[in-house]
Amino acid sequence: MGEVWFVTGGARSGKSRFGERLAAGTGLDVVYIATMEPLDEELQQRVAQHRASRPASWQTVEAPRDPVGALQAVAPAACVLLDCLSLWVTNRLLDEGEALMPGDLGRLEVRLAAELAALVNCAQSREGPTILVTNEVGAGIVPETPLGRAFRDLLGRVNQQAAATAVRAWLMVAGRALPLPDPSLGPPGAGGYE
Repeated sequence: MGEVWFVTGGARSGKSRFGERLAAGTGLDVVYIATMEPLDEELQQRVAQHRASRPASWQTVEAPRDPVGALQAVAPAACVLLDCLSLWVTNRLLDEGEALMPGDLGRLEVRLAAELAALVNCAQSREGPTILVTNEVGAGIVPETPLGRAFRDLLGRVNQQAAATAVRAWLMVAGRALPLPDPSLGPPGAGGYE
């Protein structure tokens, strides 16, 4: 049974680099599933820099809206690094348009939960680990726009769902990885962890 590993953190916290180190450390073939859509010149340059920094042996698959399909196509024994859930949620939210109604958000949340469940099921049916990278957006100010608040809420729920399935999880802060304990072990000092 394949393991799900979860890496979260703020912008420029080092989460992608840490995810890459985890993937490289497995010694397996690595497939990088990218959810970024390079829609302008700056993003195209960023994507090119990221690709150039990764080992040439790594395969990159662009899947801005269908990470499940991309994961299903990967060899079962490879390590998969999916970077990132937050851009996948962004892409799906923007597909809905800016004139979202509250019911639209509820339906999108249900679809995202089902797709993430399918992604996790696929990851767990593989041999190699699947590393899910995402942004932690709940620690900042409340976004001023309805679309920003919708994104924060949707991603927060996606992150909780993904983290709940992970065997290993980390929060990145200033380039340092803080291991996140398994919530099923109970509170600190209760015999599970210290």
